[in-house]
Amino acid sequence: MPVLNNACRLRIGRYSEPGGIYLLTTITDQRRPVFNDFHLGRLVVNQLRHAHDEGVVNSIAWVVMPDHCHWLVELRHKSVSELMCRIKSRSSVAVNHASQSNGRLWQKGYYDRALRHEEDLKAAARYIIRNPIRAQLATRIGDYPLWDACWF
Repeated sequence: MPVLNNACRLRIGRYSEPGGIYLLTTITDQRRPVFNDFHLGRLVVNQLRHAHDEGVVNSIAWVVMPDHCHWLVELRHKSVSELMCRIKSRSSVAVNHASQSNGRLWQKGYYDRALRHEEDLKAAARYIIRNPIRAQLATRIGDYPLWDACWF
């Protein structure tokens, strides 16, 4: 029996559907704190907003941490895997261009969790945007520059 690596294991049983709510997490390669550089973090933010503006997703909340990104979305078009491939690819190109490098930005794979519509989306959004406070990067969420949520 072949051994599966984590990237493959994450894909087993994955199913996405338009209108579904998903909590998505992707981590930088080797957990490098790339987004300690605010300008590089904004390049990821631009890609999240671009997907929202194009109608691919309805962004509910997101935060870009130094070494990972959480994104709560309602899927409109495309599958979760197509969405994540697009975001990771486009943000990698932008970050590599800006930092004059050509290395891998993101780890292979990503984490996703489908939320039921009856779950408290505001609680999930609060959990996401409080990441910088839990990580002691800010004392108030308003002090951290790389986040947004549709209710705040």
